[in-house]
Amino acid sequence: MNKRSNSSANEVSRREFLNIFAAGATAAVGTVALAPLGSIARAHDGGTLRMAWLTPATFDPRSASGDSEIAVLNAVYDYLIETDAAANLVPRLASSWDVSDDGLVYTLQIRNDATWHDGSPVTVDDVLWTIQWHRDSESTVASLIASASFAAAGDNQIAISLSESNPDFLYNLTDNKFVILKSGAENVGIDFNGSGPFIVDEIIPGDRAILSANENYWRGEPSISSLEFIYFDDQQAGIAAVQGGTVDGIMRLDNSSFLGFSGDMNFHTTDIPTSGHHLTRLRYDRAPGNDARVRKAFKLATDRDAIWERVQLGFGAVGKDSPIGPAFGQYFLAEAEVPARDPEAAAALLAEAGYPDGLDMILHTPNSGTWPDLAQAMAAQWEEAGIRVEVQLEDENTYWAEAWMEVDLGVTGWGARPIPQLYLDLAYHSEAPWNESHYSNARVDELIEIARSSLDQEERIAAYKEIQQILLDDGPIVVPYFFAQFMVLAGGISGVELQPFAGRTNFNAAVVE
Repeated sequence: MNKRSNSSANEVSRREFLNIFAAGATAAVGTVALAPLGSIARAHDGGTLRMAWLTPATFDPRSASGDSEIAVLNAVYDYLIETDAAANLVPRLASSWDVSDDGLVYTLQIRNDATWHDGSPVTVDDVLWTIQWHRDSESTVASLIASASFAAAGDNQIAISLSESNPDFLYNLTDNKFVILKSGAENVGIDFNGSGPFIVDEIIPGDRAILSANENYWRGEPSISSLEFIYFDDQQAGIAAVQGGTVDGIMRLDNSSFLGFSGDMNFHTTDIPTSGHHLTRLRYDRAPGNDARVRKAFKLATDRDAIWERVQLGFGAVGKDSPIGPAFGQYFLAEAEVPARDPEAAAALLAEAGYPDGLDMILHTPNSGTWPDLAQAMAAQWEEAGIRVEVQLEDENTYWAEAWMEVDLGVTGWGARPIPQLYLDLAYHSEAPWNESHYSNARVDELIEIARSSLDQEERIAAYKEIQQILLDDGPIVVPYFFAQFMVLAGGISGVELQPFAGRTNFNAAVVE
């Protein structure tokens, strides 16, 4: 999962939406007002691709974040720019761009051949309206573009002026929530009028989303006629559906289940390294996590290699208590030395901090994927140091909506991002919108700002590496591993390129035999 922002007053309540999905009701959301499609004819029968996902909570871009939610947005709408599996920028609605020599002005050319599903053309005004919509609701997208002003320029162009240089700014425009909406869109997340490759035919809450190919898509009509996202309350049910042939593929599954598919000739399996990671974090702003000795004790009580082997089965990479991992190449502090596990030293630190009998805490954990396995592995290791935790499993959607930003000790999964700056801006700056540990370190703030704005690449690399060392030495997080992304497809399916964030995988070129 990616993390969620708070909903604004004028959007559909996340809890209402979740309750609707859980109940399978159709009156409020199932009766979806769609773009008029009467004149659209299906020119070919390329078959139907059926993909398994966890049940989504919302399709409002301001608060959508899970793979199952982003997958619908990615299929129905367009981003200005997207990234490929190697984190390269790829044109989408913005067909090209130029950057001024001082790095302060970006000029984006908006495509002239893109149309909304209702047949009207996509314009610069739609892009500008979407930007203001995010700003008015103070979404996380608004925080990513806070230093920028946007204005129409030239022939279907947008000029973006930055208050300070930001060599990675275009990556901010690829954020999962930043789909472009038609100017004046209403009931966003319930009504759908996108410009993307697929058109919403029907959404059956708690069951599936049924999409059909957009024959007028500017990239060309998708090779499949229809796309169905079929929803399951847990991953094992989705895996069973793939095994039983009622769905054609799945992208969110645990490592051991993936290994089971790998030996079956009836399926294609794909795994790719990512920057996505799981972590445990303490609240930095209150006891016990506000004591450096306690934070150090948690680190000394953890054997990251053992957890990686147990939970990830050797897929991905071992972590070093920072969101910046080996997938980021030159930015990764490969030489960082993680302290060897030492439960006795950890217990001594706890005693110094005023906990001679150890600590008793609740470890709040989403009840899906490998998160419970991670929590149990951590709990077993920590107990030897006198850190006694009760693993409290919680419904995933409830966890993100109610517990995530509040608890003293919790497990979090961070989806893949193409650049390290996005993690830092979202979660580790003192004013970050998703600062889950409530972390505040003046030097880290300064380094984050240097890394964001400097045009000197060596200075940026040095800043990223110093941040990693600070988090390893004194940060409120333990990052035991970076996970791989998996995909399993039935033998007759091809043409799907897995993305590090599975929900951003495109199905335009999928082939169903």
